Amino acid sequence: MEKAFELNSLVRENILRLKPYSSARDEFKGTEGVFLDANENPFGTLNRYPDPNQSALKAELAIVNNVSVDHIFIGNGSDEAIDLVFRIFCNPGQDKVIVCPPTYGMYEVSGAINDISIIKIPLDGEFQLDVESILKTEAKIIFICSPNNPTGNNLAHIERIIEEFKGIVFVDEAYIDFSMHESFVSKINDYPNLIVSQTFSKARGLAAARVGMVFASKDIITLFQKTKPPYNVSLLNQNAGLLALQDLINFRQNVELIIKERLRLMENLGKINYIKKIYPSDSNFILVEMDNPTEVYDILTSKQIVVRNRNNVIKGCLRITIGTQLENDLLLRVLKEIDK
Repeated sequence: MEKAFELNSLVRENILRLKPYSSARDEFKGTEGVFLDANENPFGTLNRYPDPNQSALKAELAIVNNVSVDHIFIGNGSDEAIDLVFRIFCNPGQDKVIVCPPTYGMYEVSGAINDISIIKIPLDGEFQLDVESILKTEAKIIFICSPNNPTGNNLAHIERIIEEFKGIVFVDEAYIDFSMHESFVSKINDYPNLIVSQTFSKARGLAAARVGMVFASKDIITLFQKTKPPYNVSLLNQNAGLLALQDLINFRQNVELIIKERLRLMENLGKINYIKKIYPSDSNFILVEMDNPTEVYDILTSKQIVVRNRNNVIKGCLRITIGTQLENDLLLRVLKEIDK
C-alpha cells in the first residue's frame, strides 16, 4: 500500500541548499582531446582522473539489474553509502536512526562519527525483526541487513516496514547473491523511501577493489551524487567491476560452489559433539554456537585457520566464512581433532 512521502522533509536543509562541486570531468565529458583542464600529469598510464559518474559501469549494472542508470549510485565500497546516508538525512546531535543488533557494526560506528543517536531494537530469539517495536519508534532511518551479518539469515517482514515506516529504509544486501530471496532492487520504483545497497566485495570477489552500489529513486540518487567526493571510484576499480559483471559464467559457478560448500560444511559441523547449534544461513558464512568458542578460536588461529570470534556479540558463537573445498576440509579436520 503506497503512502504519502515527502523526501525533502527528511533531507537536511544545508544539503538541499548545497551546490555540488563540479569537477573538470563533469564539465567536459569527452574521452579524446588535449586535456589541459584538470592539472593532471601529462605522462603515464594512470595520470588522468577517472569518470566521476562511472558511466560505463552504471550502464552495465542497469542491464544486470533491469533498472535505469538514474536509479544507481556507485561508491567506494558499501560503507561510503552508509556514511552518505547519515550526511544527507541526519542533523548532527538531533536526529535518530534505528539499528537491529546483532547486525553490521558500521551502522552504529558511522552514526557515532556523524553524532547521530542510535536506537537499538534487537532481533528476536529467531534473529528476526521486532516489527511492532520498529513501527512504534520515530526515527529518520532504519538500517536492515538481509541476509544479516553476523547471523546469516534472511529477515522477514521487510516490505511491511518499508510501507509503514515514516522515514528512510536502508536495506543492505551485501550477501543477496547467496540467498534464494529476491532482491529489493525490484521494489525501488514502488517505494520512494527505499534505499538498497549491494557490493562487489562478496559474490563478485572484489573485496580489494572496494566498489559498492546503491539503488533508489532518482531523487535519492541525485542527493548521493550531490554529496559524494568528486572522483570517488578509481579507474582501476571501475574496470574491475566491469570485468566482474561481464564474467557471468565464472560468477554463477563460484556462487554455486560456495552454496554447495556451505551445505556440506553445515552437515559436517553437525557431527561434532561440542557444537551446539548451526544457524540457518543465506549468506557465504555460517554462525556456529559451541561450548568453548574462544578456546576453539585460539586453536584454529594457532593452526593459521582464521575465523571470526563473535562470542562478544552472540554468546558462544564463531562466524565461519565458506572457503574452498580444501580450506573447508582443513577447518573440519582441526575441529574434529579438538573433539577427540
